[in-house]
Amino acid sequence: MRRAGVTLERQGESVTEAEVEKIFGSLKPLASADLLIGSWNGAGVQTGNKGNESLMQIRWVGKDFRGVDDVDPIMVLGDKDQRVWSEEWGHASLRKMVFRGVTSIAMIYDTKPIFDHFRYVNDDLVMGAMDSPKVMGTESTFYFYLSRRKGDD
Repeated sequence: MRRAGVTLERQGESVTEAEVEKIFGSLKPLASADLLIGSWNGAGVQTGNKGNESLMQIRWVGKDFRGVDDVDPIMVLGDKDQRVWSEEWGHASLRKMVFRGVTSIAMIYDTKPIFDHFRYVNDDLVMGAMDSPKVMGTESTFYFYLSRRKGDD
């Protein structure tokens, strides 16, 4: 499945949500939040979901996980192109949750009705599905991937 994740990353072209859902659904659950500890680069999968456009507008670059109850869910590029936490999006925590019948690690935003559900690709690459019908609508799911930043553990 790593090949599928890398292919989505490299193509830079739109794929259908059904194709991405099939890949996401085939991935193993993330069994432990410990794998996420560290700093991760992020990017949206181009399906046409409005979440991807919204995050591009705020210059989203990833997520930082310091502990299960200490997560910066939205890291952006600041005015000087430095990586900074987006105060508007608050903080988050990690818990096991069921999403589409699979129990996996999810990130729960502290101040917004958003749940990011994660699936395992490898130790340095995870795929996510943002479940946020009150924020992004119910018509589709925003899919993204996170790659571990080199030098961060």
